[in-house]
Amino acid sequence: MTAQKKPSLVDNEPVQIAKPEESGGLSRFRSTRGSTVAGVETLLTALPHHSISQAKDFVRLHPNEETHWSCEFCFVNVPVKGQKRETLHLIEEPLAMRHLSNGVIQRFRLALATKPNDVFFLCHVPSQNLDNSWNDSNLRGCMQAKALWTRLVSRRDEGVDDYEIQQARSKKAFHEPNWPTQTLEALIMATFSGRMIDRDDHPGLLRLVGAEQSTS
Repeated sequence: MTAQKKPSLVDNEPVQIAKPEESGGLSRFRSTRGSTVAGVETLLTALPHHSISQAKDFVRLHPNEETHWSCEFCFVNVPVKGQKRETLHLIEEPLAMRHLSNGVIQRFRLALATKPNDVFFLCHVPSQNLDNSWNDSNLRGCMQAKALWTRLVSRRDEGVDDYEIQQARSKKAFHEPNWPTQTLEALIMATFSGRMIDRDDHPGLLRLVGAEQSTS
């Protein structure tokens, strides 16, 4: 009598059914990285930029002018197709002087600034025509904002051509800014990426002077 063959482990091994995420359906959505490590700074990219009065809120400017306030730069507004508002560009001064009238060129400094809760932006700091009451009060507000939460409000409705420089009633109204460690140059480069006029045939400059642009 022939002995019966004992079933092997292979014969009795259960059939493995591929899970949906292993069959390619959801695998592309799988998380492979852990949560953001506490204490690791998120690098800022392009920042908004405007004057302290346009913030319409209390503002602080970085207290260190040496590291986070720029020198005076040259800027121009360039009309951009498909956008209602002109776009501010940095421009090299020799190019600006060679091709544009003084009335088109804007000159001011940039300083790292923030609204409450670390809403960072680059603040336009006046550096020209400081005998003008608007520019003078704007600059005084920027200087106060190095140490105090400051808000600028236009007094034009009162028939006065300057800003009222206000400060928060309580020094504890907002926490101290957590200033980023990135350099001001890195922040400006990121903010104005693609909007730096550095040659005679730059499309932005050609648009400003009404010159023919390449269609290729």
